[in-house]
Amino acid sequence: MDPNPKTHPILSYVMARLPSLGPKPPDPSFDIEQPPQPPPQQQPPPLPQLTDPTLLSSMRRAVGDVAQTRSVLQTLGPRPDHETVDAAKLKVSEIESNLSKELEDLVLSQRSSEIDRLEWRVHLAEKEKKIREEAEKERGFYKMVLQLDEMHEEYEKLLKEAEERLVKIYEKAERGGEEAEEVVEEEEVSEEVVGVLREGSGKGMERVDLSNRRLRILPEAFGRVVGLKVLNLSNNQLEVIPDSIAGLEILEELILASNLLEALPDSIGLLQNLKILDVSSNKIEILPNTICHCRSLLELDVSFNRLTYLPTNIGYEMLNLQRLSIQLNKICFLPTSICEMRFLCHLDAHFNELRGLPLAIGKLANLEILNLSSNFSDLKELPETFGDLMNLKELDLSNNQISALPDTFGRLDNLTKLNLDQNPLVIPPAEVVKEGVEAVKTFMAKRWLDILVEEERKSMLEVQEQAQTGWLTRSTSWLKSYASGVSETVSGVLSPRGPRDPYLDQLL
Repeated sequence: MDPNPKTHPILSYVMARLPSLGPKPPDPSFDIEQPPQPPPQQQPPPLPQLTDPTLLSSMRRAVGDVAQTRSVLQTLGPRPDHETVDAAKLKVSEIESNLSKELEDLVLSQRSSEIDRLEWRVHLAEKEKKIREEAEKERGFYKMVLQLDEMHEEYEKLLKEAEERLVKIYEKAERGGEEAEEVVEEEEVSEEVVGVLREGSGKGMERVDLSNRRLRILPEAFGRVVGLKVLNLSNNQLEVIPDSIAGLEILEELILASNLLEALPDSIGLLQNLKILDVSSNKIEILPNTICHCRSLLELDVSFNRLTYLPTNIGYEMLNLQRLSIQLNKICFLPTSICEMRFLCHLDAHFNELRGLPLAIGKLANLEILNLSSNFSDLKELPETFGDLMNLKELDLSNNQISALPDTFGRLDNLTKLNLDQNPLVIPPAEVVKEGVEAVKTFMAKRWLDILVEEERKSMLEVQEQAQTGWLTRSTSWLKSYASGVSETVSGVLSPRGPRDPYLDQLL
């Protein structure tokens, strides 16, 4: 909730000193033998002017809106995750769709000849009001989720804008209050880019390599380069990719690594022939949902960015993806749809904040290399379906908090490389882990076999108990039937109300 000192150093320092939101004073009650320690003082960023009380006062006034918003959000709670927001949007859409259908049915309903026209209109109005109220009541919770997400998103923007304001105030103070002359740098398109555009608009070209050129602008005209299949723009200073990139209809490889990108254009989803996309080492916080439409993708590298989640439907649409690199981000959960990537061979998710894996992770039947290392205190367990990754060859689980491998782990017959360092493992024990991957597999396989044998034994006992109970039930039932038959026979003979036998009458 509070601004990150690394990304908003001045704002974090100033807000910590707001009277209403700063550190609380110590409790006046204390033990004589153990007097309370003074609260730790936050170290100011290496900006000497921040010690000036007048400057700090000015900065506090400049971030009043941020402080007020933070106070509200602290009351409302943390930001909902991406899948919850998507589910809420879908639910709201369903409710609105159902509402439209109900209202349409209401309008088309027939009036009985016995009901007065005016009474019918009143009835329709009341019915419509009731339908709308029920829909609004059902929609209320999901709208609250969406509104909370929007508030958090606006808060993030406020933090960014506030930090920029504080930087300007600080720079002005450093100059002794004098306004600095604004230097406007006119961005110029390099001659090399102009040459590429001229050549591409004429005879066309398949490959363009403009890496390491210090480019800041990619002209809109780039979308008109004829026949381009490979475009390398890595190691530049690009902040924006124009929407016109969608014009490269047969583009197969797009390398945008090591730039200053904060987002990708929505039009990227129109690159239907794209097979390799590398946007690693940028500042991207959110991938557009339209990226899922790049259904020909074989390799996607979004590592070393600022992502906190992946698009919900990424696995449902990128069915051909073979390599997914999402390391060095802040992703907490993988979308469940990722389990539908049946051709995925390589998944690298190290250095994130993963708290677990989808339950259906075992459906990734072709996965060969999996790196989940360095998710630290967040990753504590693996699902039981993990043992279904029958083709897994390399697995790195180091630097996590896993205490036990799943019981099905022994089924990973093809596993040849395993790293379990820096985990509080109990199952398997440390001495087994030290012996290597084969020892771990053998231990877990034996444990799995013991579990199966025990389950089989319990199952056999249940069957035997049911068999014994069934034999006694059948025996009792037979005896009851036999006794009932004998009883009916005797009763029929001795009953005075039955028909008399002439032969017995003669004997008597």
